[in-house]
Amino acid sequence: MRTLVIGIDSGTQSTKALVVDANTGKVLASAAEAYDLIPNLPAGAKEQHPHTWREATASAMRRALRQAKASGAEVKAIGVSAQQHGFVPLDKNGEVIRPAKLWCDTSTAAECDEITEKLGGPKRTLRTLGNAVLPGFTASKILWLKKHEPKHFARLATVLLPHDYLNFWLTGERVMEYGDASGTALMDVRKRKWSGAVVEAIDPDLGDKLPRLIPSDQPAGHLQATTAKSLDLAPGILVSAGGGDNMMGAIGTGNTRAGAITASFGTSGTIYACAEKPVVDPLGEIAAFCDSTNRWLPLLCTMNVTVATEMVRADFGWSHEKFAGEAGRIPAGSNGLLLLPYFEGERTPNVPDGTGVWFGVNRRTFEAGHFARAAMEGVTLGMNYGLRRLAALGVKPAQIRATGGGAKSKVWRQIMADIFNEEVVTLKVSEGAAYGAALQALWCWRREQGEKVSIQEITDRFVETNPAETTHPDSKSAKVYRELQALQDELSTALRGAFSKHRQFLAGQNVCHVASLDIAGRSGRFNP
Repeated sequence: MRTLVIGIDSGTQSTKALVVDANTGKVLASAAEAYDLIPNLPAGAKEQHPHTWREATASAMRRALRQAKASGAEVKAIGVSAQQHGFVPLDKNGEVIRPAKLWCDTSTAAECDEITEKLGGPKRTLRTLGNAVLPGFTASKILWLKKHEPKHFARLATVLLPHDYLNFWLTGERVMEYGDASGTALMDVRKRKWSGAVVEAIDPDLGDKLPRLIPSDQPAGHLQATTAKSLDLAPGILVSAGGGDNMMGAIGTGNTRAGAITASFGTSGTIYACAEKPVVDPLGEIAAFCDSTNRWLPLLCTMNVTVATEMVRADFGWSHEKFAGEAGRIPAGSNGLLLLPYFEGERTPNVPDGTGVWFGVNRRTFEAGHFARAAMEGVTLGMNYGLRRLAALGVKPAQIRATGGGAKSKVWRQIMADIFNEEVVTLKVSEGAAYGAALQALWCWRREQGEKVSIQEITDRFVETNPAETTHPDSKSAKVYRELQALQDELSTALRGAFSKHRQFLAGQNVCHVASLDIAGRSGRFNP
């Protein structure tokens, strides 16, 4: 009989399930279920209902298990990865009170300022938490609920994150592990404890509503009978602590030792490393997270990666292959066309009022291929802003491990290597977060069996790179991108005041602005 583990990754756009052979690390089957955000919300609000994730997880798991021809008796452990920072409010009966405000929700900037002020300002906040209080994080969402929906807040009994909610559905246990918890702005990341100062700043009774914290190598619980029946699995299967998608992505890309840096090119963009001690940025730009192996995960996050490229691609009506081909015929630097890709606001740098800006449009660049390449370049330059900040804090890469949808493009991998000016590799299992969840589940299960196995032993054995896709930087292109990086940095800084005025203008006009392009293939003209 086979020994199988299941890895789940519940993201903003879809939930994926992998069935993995615990003896070989081979992915035997995979399935995905797509969904959307709740439509027609106010500007800055991004929400989903947790039941959407639960139903998608069940569907993806059942399909993957059928594809693997797996019996319930073969499955020994389940691990869950999910989008970070989302606020799932439960009442005393364990029912969801309202839809979850997500990581990309930028509507809580005022609450961030209020919490920061109560903590004594930005510098004292960093000393207290190790992190700034940003709109993406969970803390301000809780205060937002208290101020804007007091009836809902009065029912609040438990604060969970998206992956915690799925663990709760699987096990009936309300717990949170260190890695995902460190992205709430409710926890002192140095001590791995809830911060009484932040709790007091939001609500004195909030402490009783925060779940028990557990280490990453301990199980969240075991599969409860009701959920097991719906999944055609046996009750009692181990459910590991799980974690945020970035924490699980680190495991799934073998980033469990100092030196390797993972760059995830998905809806958002993240770059992170493994550290043996907290890496606290005095400027608050790099998140001082814990990881999901009981270490730390210094991380930068940009909110706009495939958000930007997919917006352009969809408006051209191109396939992914056509998009990459058109971008590939344009030289590095797009002849001066530069994208400031703040379509959803931005987190790093912290520009919640930001909007997208195309700079350098002229007769030569007003053409579809230029816009395609500039979109790839603009979001990668945005990620490099944070990579340079990591280097300044002493976290320097020996190699960039690229994952996510963007890593599948040969053209984009070369842009990454040239902008980062580092070797870029990809992984044989491209679904890093789901695979990481499966490997963490395997680690937890083997430890429960009495084995003294480390997570590094597991990732060293199972995580493999794709030698054929290894990409090295081109020195001439790297020079072009150094100049373009300086221009993007300057443009971003210069427009901060204009962004705020633009948000005020939209609010006064009661307009929810949606950016859109309509550029004819190679005609160089906007369609009417």
